[in-house]
Amino acid sequence: GCSIPTHAMLEFQLAHAQARDAVYQALDVDALTSNLAENGLYSIHVQSLATDKEIYLKRPDLGRLLDDESKQKIANDQYTRNENFDVCIVIGDGLSSFAIEENAVTFINAFKEQIVEEKWTLAPIVIATGSRVALGDQVAELLNAKMLVMLIGERPGLSSPDSMGIYYTWDAKTGYLD
Repeated sequence: GCSIPTHAMLEFQLAHAQARDAVYQALDVDALTSNLAENGLYSIHVQSLATDKEIYLKRPDLGRLLDDESKQKIANDQYTRNENFDVCIVIGDGLSSFAIEENAVTFINAFKEQIVEEKWTLAPIVIATGSRVALGDQVAELLNAKMLVMLIGERPGLSSPDSMGIYYTWDAKTGYLD
């Protein structure tokens, strides 16, 4: 007949379930914070105005802005006050927390070697939940960072629920379109 073979149908259903799980899985901030600390990296957890996944999916604009408590947290942090940094790394859960959990710390450890070699100053790592890419601009601006490196879980496809995007922005500011 013209039906899909059972094996192909089961593979599709598994890939679809993995993609949905990647979108709805909450980022394990505590584990990520611990993993960064084990690698000698201090981090700050912040939240966008998108307070849950449903709002995040329906209101992309809210995922681009920090909530007031997070802005205060950055401003009052003992390691960020009155500092200027060369590099700011923001880890955003985006559409795949799974991608972040699988890839972010490995990337940061490799990138940290380059940062040390270049003698750049590194801001505390910012872990942002409910985050869209543009949220990194606001964080970099608050941290007075020259370069933003935004790591974010990308939209999962049927073959890649663990895809992490990396966005670099020089002199990032809220509202930048580049």
